[in-house]
Amino acid sequence: MNVIIANKYKDMLSGLDIEVIKSLEGVYDVDYVINEFSNFYFDRMILDITALRDFENIDVLQKLSISLDMGKVILLLADTDESSTSGYLSKLISMGIYNFTRNLEGIKYLLQNPNSYRDVAHIHNVNAGSSYIDESLSNKTRVIGIKNLTDSAGATTLCYIMKKHLEDNYSVCALEVDKRDFFYFDDKEMFSTSSMDLPKEIMKRREYNIIIIDLNNYSDPSICNDVIYLIEPSILKLNKLMKRDRRVFEKHVNDKIVLNKSNISQSDLNVFEYEAKAKIFYNIPALDERRNTSREVNGFLSKLGFAKQSIGADDDDSAKNKLLGMFKF
Repeated sequence: MNVIIANKYKDMLSGLDIEVIKSLEGVYDVDYVINEFSNFYFDRMILDITALRDFENIDVLQKLSISLDMGKVILLLADTDESSTSGYLSKLISMGIYNFTRNLEGIKYLLQNPNSYRDVAHIHNVNAGSSYIDESLSNKTRVIGIKNLTDSAGATTLCYIMKKHLEDNYSVCALEVDKRDFFYFDDKEMFSTSSMDLPKEIMKRREYNIIIIDLNNYSDPSICNDVIYLIEPSILKLNKLMKRDRRVFEKHVNDKIVLNKSNISQSDLNVFEYEAKAKIFYNIPALDERRNTSREVNGFLSKLGFAKQSIGADDDDSAKNKLLGMFKF
């Protein structure tokens, strides 16, 4: 069963031949719509955007996207020049709003064929969308993405280790996209989400100083302020990477490439950079995730700009680093 909220375009929506469980007509505060439908079961909501008071303010739609499952909402846009611009639509897409149209035929299509990001990616102006995310976040919030270039380069564990090292000086949370590996760290500030919901999950946590994201295969890394690209520089992993994409270092020449689980010494790093024709941002050896502090990790975080991180000696408190110390199941 479906919900219809109509105002200016009520005559258009009257032409829909669908089962309706609830219908509203008029202009409503976004808080009213959220309170009315956040715990209300429906298959699809067809929302005439003019039924939202102050709908021209993009923050109203941001608030709606945080509170409702926008995968179930079809947004009927206003018939204005702005609503058809790439910048406006990119802001919607960056909030996880993929189902929008300006006509009855579009609504009928989306009822049967709801969009995913893949369906709207061609109209997503990444810079416009990402700038909105940046503006929506608190000035203190920094979003850092971690992405494996070689297979299993350690992004998930590095997210956990970075969070542990940063949380003494900052408020930190972590998100992972389209996986559920964070569950095994037993940390209440590490969350799993989907590609569709990532933009609004970032917005919901803008009170944190730092958000660390295990991007996995997320298609738009520019949603982050910084992205760390991980390479495990073993012969096997490097050869597999180069077989898959011989231009990989060229493509990431301006990005922060980090060697992780690395056996390459600092003295040999220059040779690696010469052969790869790429600058390496940092070289991280295999780490013990049970340690509370690591000189290598703190050095890496300091280079990222977190000035409060110490680059002193490692924590060697054996009571805190027992092999089974984190098993709580």
